[in-house]
Formats: sequence, structure tokens, C-alpha cells
Amino acid sequence: MSEKVLLLHGWGGSDYPHWQAWLAGEIAKDYGTVAFPLLDHPHFPTKNRWMKQIKALLEEFRPDVVICHSLANTLWFHLCNEGEIETVERLLLVAPPRLDLELDTIKSFFQVEPPKELFAKEAMLVTSDNDPYMTKDEAAALQQALGVEMKVLENAGHINAESGFGEWPWVLKWVKGGV
Repeated sequence: MSEKVLLLHGWGGSDYPHWQAWLAGEIAKDYGTVAFPLLDHPHFPTKNRWMKQIKALLEEFRPDVVICHSLANTLWFHLCNEGEIETVERLLLVAPPRLDLELDTIKSFFQVEPPKELFAKEAMLVTSDNDPYMTKDEAAALQQALGVEMKVLENAGHINAESGFGEWPWVLKWVKGGV
């Protein structure tokens, strides 16, 4: 695998046994190039700090593939709306929270408009039919606004370690271009 993959975690990080930690290890096992940075103050993040950090990562690492989980999707939408990032080959948006989420600790990230341009040649949205942070109707509306393919998982919660997503073979197959 010659693509450079950037994994962006959400609120609180995605350390083991989260699927993003597992995926980083699987990519590295195949001598793939992966960046899985811990963003500043993951439990008490601020939008401006994370945006600055991600812009620097995008410029330095120049990923071909970006995979966002949870709050990282909201961050990606802000970056897209700002319009100052380079286009990537492929983008996977996993379990984004609703665009008007109201939680004090992460309030600087909300509200966000769905971007008109995702800065990706190919993008896919992956949601769950019982995600506590986004309803099925909100996911359908987001898919419509973004104009991308959507995969809906059944009973997958927030698609994280707590809902059983440690090893996730589907996402590894997606990274390798097999989905």
C-alpha cells in the first residue's frame, strides 16, 4: 500500500481498543504510511487549536486518504468551509455528530454548516441507525447535503470501542480500495 493515511480521532481520542487504533496498527503491519496523531487536549478540545494542528498535519504529511471519526468530521467540515486545504484522494466520514450538537465541553465546534465541497475526489459517509449523536433522519439529511455515498450500520451505536468496534475488517478493506 503506497497511500498515506491520516486518521483523525474525535472527542477524547481513539486509543486502543478503538477501531482507529487497530486500523493504524494494521496499516503499519503492511508497511503502509499512517499518521494517527493525538490532537491537543482531546478531552477538552477547542476548534481553533485543532484546526491549526490539522492544517499543519495536512501540509506536512500530505495524506492521500483521511479517515475522520466523530468530532473530527465536524472539524473537517469547518476546514472545508474555510476552503484553505488541499484535496485528498479519498475521505471516510465515520459517525459524525449532528451539526447543531449542544454539549458544553465541545461547544466551540458547533454549529457547523455542511460544506459544499469536501476537498476529496471520493468520499463516503458511515453512520449507525442508533447513534446517540445523530438520528437516522439527520444522517440522511447530511448525506443529501454532502452528495456522497452512505453506509448505514445496524445497531452500531457511535461506531466506537464501546459499541464493539475494535477490529473492523471493513474499514481496512476500504483503505485498501476493496470496498
